[in-house]
Amino acid sequence: MNTYVIQRLLLILPTMFGVTVVLFMAVRFLPGDAVDQMLGDFGAASPELRRQLEERYSLNNSIPQQYVDWMGELVTGDLGTSITSGRSVSSELQRRLPATFQLGLLAMAFSLMISLPIGIVSAVKQNTPIDYAARSLAIMLLSVPSFWLGLLAITYGFAWFGWTPPLRYEQIWEDPIANLQILWVPALILGGLLSGTTMRIMRSTMLEVLREDYIRTARAKGLGARLVVMRHGLRNAILPVITVIGLQVPVVVGGTVLLERIFSIPGMGSYLLTSLSQRDYPVVQAIVLISASFIILTNLLVDLSYSVIDPRIRYR
Repeated sequence: MNTYVIQRLLLILPTMFGVTVVLFMAVRFLPGDAVDQMLGDFGAASPELRRQLEERYSLNNSIPQQYVDWMGELVTGDLGTSITSGRSVSSELQRRLPATFQLGLLAMAFSLMISLPIGIVSAVKQNTPIDYAARSLAIMLLSVPSFWLGLLAITYGFAWFGWTPPLRYEQIWEDPIANLQILWVPALILGGLLSGTTMRIMRSTMLEVLREDYIRTARAKGLGARLVVMRHGLRNAILPVITVIGLQVPVVVGGTVLLERIFSIPGMGSYLLTSLSQRDYPVVQAIVLISASFIILTNLLVDLSYSVIDPRIRYR
């Protein structure tokens, strides 16, 4: 187990290096740059001002030199300074990261609360109207885009209930009730869409487990149906679901970007969209790098959780 953990931790280093290279080059290849955004229509008529701005933000250096400078700042924990606002990227992300983290965490919680019970019931009631309804619901959730559902929630929420997203965001440590009132609708939308995949996987794996010999033996011993399903079936069927949860983390990150903009949540997603339009390189690089690091760490934790859930799994 220790050897496996060490190997996985060592593999993170080349993975993160590859992420930084691809990220840095992709951002630099975007059409236009931050200087163009700041100068606007007068950029071509002000070559001296353009040169001064490029020197100020080290954009006149070669691409390899800019990458080396950026990596040097990362090693010291400095995420850079926003080109457009002049504020520290770290300070901005400290304010915005909790909102994104809460939204993603609530979405995953809603996804599991919806998908696990429905997937289990669908497997137990195979080929019944309940099963058909659950499978149809899963397909529908897989087909609906999050931004469309978010716009519908705002439109019909106002038309039917007079509800609109709060304009002022409250941090959870300042006003937990107001914070949840802001986040629960987008979290439910994102969690509902994520539950489609988890629901189908839960049903498929549960059907396989329920056909195993040890399940028939447990039933023959006189154990109740609920005990057989929950104690003997669910624990063995949950491993593929955990894998899917790990693979859904990038989807959660992408979903928060759109929903934060739609519901006016001041998180990293809305900050990323604004920074992309302004070609604010340090901000875009910091947000994408943090997201990539979180995805890599989550997948590592998912792999390590297998041996905890199923003692038969051992890493060497």
